[in-house]
Amino acid sequence: MSADASALPVPMAGSQPAPQLLAPRAIRGAATERAWVRRTLIGAALAFMTLFLFVPLVTVFCEALRKGLGVYVAAVTDPDALSAIRLTLVATGISVPLNLVFGVAAAWSITKFDFRGKNLLLTLIDLPFSVSPVIAGLIYVLVFGLQGWFGEWLQAHGLKVIFAVPGIVLATVFVTFPFIARELIPLMQAQGIEQEEAARVLGANGWQIFWRVTLPNIKWALLYGVILCNARAMGEFGAVSVVSGHVRGQTNTLPLHIEIAYNEYQFAAAFAVASLLAGLALVTLVLKVLVEQHVKGQKRAVGDRAE
Repeated sequence: MSADASALPVPMAGSQPAPQLLAPRAIRGAATERAWVRRTLIGAALAFMTLFLFVPLVTVFCEALRKGLGVYVAAVTDPDALSAIRLTLVATGISVPLNLVFGVAAAWSITKFDFRGKNLLLTLIDLPFSVSPVIAGLIYVLVFGLQGWFGEWLQAHGLKVIFAVPGIVLATVFVTFPFIARELIPLMQAQGIEQEEAARVLGANGWQIFWRVTLPNIKWALLYGVILCNARAMGEFGAVSVVSGHVRGQTNTLPLHIEIAYNEYQFAAAFAVASLLAGLALVTLVLKVLVEQHVKGQKRAVGDRAE
């Protein structure tokens, strides 16, 4: 027997093989599926996406242009449609910046400080995910409506919240405020507070730490959250439907205008306006994919530094 062979350890009788020698083979066996299984799963996923995503999306654009470009332009430039577009942009333009401020403040306080009630704050941030938007709209009606808690006071001072723009903005803010905070919290928790503490030791104040240390580290995750929040705000229907009152040309957003046009058998107009929302959704999807690559790279870099 050669010297190299004699140097190898000889297992004793009845002994079991070393677990570390079997682990790679076991992992490969568990992670490898037969070709027909992989093809079946991929085919099922593609069939599902085609049936419930691609076909409806193509149908929206085909129906919108079925009667010609002239009818499409007339439907989109209708005064009620233009009013719905303006109101949607106003509600989105107000709710997204408010949620941006709230999301950054909430994520910063939760990840950088320890305080009593932190778990409660995390639970409240997730509240819109568990409460139906219709219930949220109903709550605003019970609080700010004519028969609500503040209804008489608002009416006495000439203020109108429900069936007006303020109510639509409040409803939109409620259903969208978790998106930015929930995108930032995991990343900022992974980053820790070492860089902020180092900046503090070097003499930086709070604003300098935020603008020069914290914000550059979270900018891509922040942009990702803003994109999701913007998409949710433009497409919100349930809560806005309850508080809007469906007043033509005044309190109808794009989703509400589409519903009214469809219920009145104005199918070309309904699909034309729906194509605008579908187009915005596609643009949002492209931006989401582009930003998502940076977010994944940022999280991977944070994980490498943690290791």
